Amino acid sequence: MTETSPAGPATARRPARQLLAACVGNAVEWYDWYAYTFLATYIAGQVFPAESGNSLVPLLSTFAVFAVGFFMRPVGGLLMGAVADRHGRRAALTVTILLMGGSSLLVGLTPTYATAGVLAPVVLVVARLLQGLSVGGEFAASTTFLVESAGPGRRGLFSSFQYVSTTLGQLAASGIAAALVSGLGEDRMQGWGWRVPFLAGAAFSLVGFWIRRGAEETLRLPSEGTGLARPGLFDALRHHPRASLLICGITAGGTLAYYTWTSYLPTYAELNAGIDKADALLAGTLSLGFFALLQPVGGLLSDRYGRKPPLLFFGAGFALLAVPLLRSVGDSFASLLLVQCAGMVLLTGFTSVSAAVNAEVFPARVRAAGIGFPYSLTVAVFGGTAPYVGTLLKEVDHPGLFPWYVSALCLVSAAVYLRLPETAHRELER
Repeated sequence: MTETSPAGPATARRPARQLLAACVGNAVEWYDWYAYTFLATYIAGQVFPAESGNSLVPLLSTFAVFAVGFFMRPVGGLLMGAVADRHGRRAALTVTILLMGGSSLLVGLTPTYATAGVLAPVVLVVARLLQGLSVGGEFAASTTFLVESAGPGRRGLFSSFQYVSTTLGQLAASGIAAALVSGLGEDRMQGWGWRVPFLAGAAFSLVGFWIRRGAEETLRLPSEGTGLARPGLFDALRHHPRASLLICGITAGGTLAYYTWTSYLPTYAELNAGIDKADALLAGTLSLGFFALLQPVGGLLSDRYGRKPPLLFFGAGFALLAVPLLRSVGDSFASLLLVQCAGMVLLTGFTSVSAAVNAEVFPARVRAAGIGFPYSLTVAVFGGTAPYVGTLLKEVDHPGLFPWYVSALCLVSAAVYLRLPETAHRELER
């Protein structure tokens, strides 16, 4: 007898509600995360002054923008994953969305440096700490929840909505930010307009919280008095080290390719091909919409033919084509859009199935924490640094090395996929 197990048939009664509960929260989480990215220049102008006699200000600015967000994610994956394993998936999902709502509200209410001095960047750093903690925990909890909520033969389809909702959140953030910049003008955006998306994000979080409160739990927790211990914080790492390393290998190439194609490619095109910024952003937006539509297709195919074929399609495809695709980026809108969409097709082989594969590696007792920490750590090391590595190589006059870096890491992941056992048609381990 196992100590905990997914609730199984109970979750099949309301699969649409389960899917909505995971997706709405995930979309809100990533809306808030990307809103900060899109509005960072306005925030910096108000919170981090260009000239200051206080040496703490530039230090805090660097820490907040470059370190806190991504490198709090492994901590969030471990802590919120442990909450999901000890107290249930729904409990963790409600905590993560409240954390994100609170951090979004905190960003929206952050005082300016002119009114609060060094307290202003300190408040922003705290908000980014909470955002990183929440986003790291969200993947662990929502991945587990989605896969455990799926009916027979539908784990790949359900897991594909992880990236559908992430992409919708990103598109919403960019759309709202662009509308505000266009409608309010520079002066009002600098004054108060940059706060609006974060205050809206806090309100969206309350909607997501309400939806998640009505979701069904997918983990059968041990009853009081049974003497069955709940998992410790590091049980997944201690008892399943091979599975933890496997998550890193599965994720490394995928997260680098994902952040390169979804976040960095417009900047890469500007730096290396001289494409107009507006054209680059439009191509990025259109390709993201195309990417979201591909995810359920990839998930369905993996349920029928297995997880390994799409993963190998992605890994081998990027290993062979990352260099020619990135080198073919030209200064025209059409060439960039074509490269982005081609990459999105390859990338779908990873994104549409990665959540299912990760969940199928661990038993239910430590599934959320087992996924959360190694996944978020790998994202922080390889995904979060992708734009900085690409920009650094450009600055040292070796931009041509970046495509080879993407190709090499995807080749490493492809080798992992080749040795990966097929899990699509197995019963989810209890």
